Amino acid sequence: MTDLNTELYGTLTDDDGEATRTEARNGARHMVSLSMTKVADGLIDPKLVLSWLMNGLGAPAVLVGALVPVREAGALLPQLFLAGWVESMRHRKWAWITGCLGQGLAAAAICLFALTLEGWAAGLAIVAALAVLAVSRACASVSYKDILGKTIPKTRRGSVKGVAGSVASIAVLVFALLLMSGLVQNTPALIVAIGLAAALWFCAAAVFSTLREKPSEPEAREGLDFTPLREDAQFRWFIAVRGLLTATALAPPYLVLLEGGEGALSRLGALVLASAAAAFVSSYVWGRLSDVSSRRVLMLSGLSGAVAMLAAVAAALLGWASVYGVIPAILFVLMIAYQGVRSGRSTYLVDMAPEDARSTYAALANTAIGVLLLVTGLIGGALSFVGPVAALLGFAVLSAAGGIMALRLREVERG
Repeated sequence: MTDLNTELYGTLTDDDGEATRTEARNGARHMVSLSMTKVADGLIDPKLVLSWLMNGLGAPAVLVGALVPVREAGALLPQLFLAGWVESMRHRKWAWITGCLGQGLAAAAICLFALTLEGWAAGLAIVAALAVLAVSRACASVSYKDILGKTIPKTRRGSVKGVAGSVASIAVLVFALLLMSGLVQNTPALIVAIGLAAALWFCAAAVFSTLREKPSEPEAREGLDFTPLREDAQFRWFIAVRGLLTATALAPPYLVLLEGGEGALSRLGALVLASAAAAFVSSYVWGRLSDVSSRRVLMLSGLSGAVAMLAAVAAALLGWASVYGVIPAILFVLMIAYQGVRSGRSTYLVDMAPEDARSTYAALANTAIGVLLLVTGLIGGALSFVGPVAALLGFAVLSAAGGIMALRLREVERG
């Protein structure tokens, strides 16, 4: 069985027979755990599932609008403060497991609130639980890159994550189809979906606890370590590139506005479908390409995202946005670009960061991106007063700039 696992792992990562049994065993646990958490993310998506759940419970619009900012900022901004705690641990997998359990408990709390509360009380309770979920995700995120770097060698890390993304996207694709069909449209069905997400996070924590991780030397830190930002110019340039490429994450809702549609559920269901389909066809490919050159992946994804947004602008100006299939096709291309940004930025950071400072690099990068996301979101919000076309045009400029700037990043996979 172990030999079969090693052979399968070698096929998926193209390891040229170099992987040991321990690496293959760890790789399988990475793939299974990540797949579960990615499916859970899709089932509790604040842009769709939680928004509809809160609408069904009579929560005010102001709280529904707070879901995505709370989720995104909460998952990124705390990482700088968590890095020191992670680096003080001998076995850092327990930080990731803690984050998983926290997300599962928060999701279970959302189910409880949905069953027992309504109106303002339900909205406030769910937003608070989502904040806990986001901080727990920050804990998992800041520790994962270090764990991945310790247990999986260069040239195979992107493939491990790509496999998990493709496997998980199948489940999310099925969920999206159910949403669009109208079969998953009432509040009880959404509560069941969120309960399943909670269970998946608990299962992922259990699987990851069996990961074989060599102990690290605990590192005591006094306060926050901004040394990489001060001394590593390449790291600062990477943050600038990644910040510009957040446009690919912020643009999809404006495509939905261009498309119109018969109802919010069908529009958001199409967004989930496009995202899941794009992840399914591109995650593994982007992962493999990232192992060759994550710098080029960032460049290609930034430019392709800009092309997709400019195509949407052209479709709107020419009156084609209402033509059946035009906006969904553009959205599909944009989400492929977004998957490329996710794969490229993660692999590049792990491969460029010094082995003994990966958690700090990840925390600094993600905290900076949390701030830049808010700034870029405000820019998009300001442009949206003119209309979605103006917002998409602004995001296209940012994405193209990020792709071009990625050319100045050095190659880190060949070092």
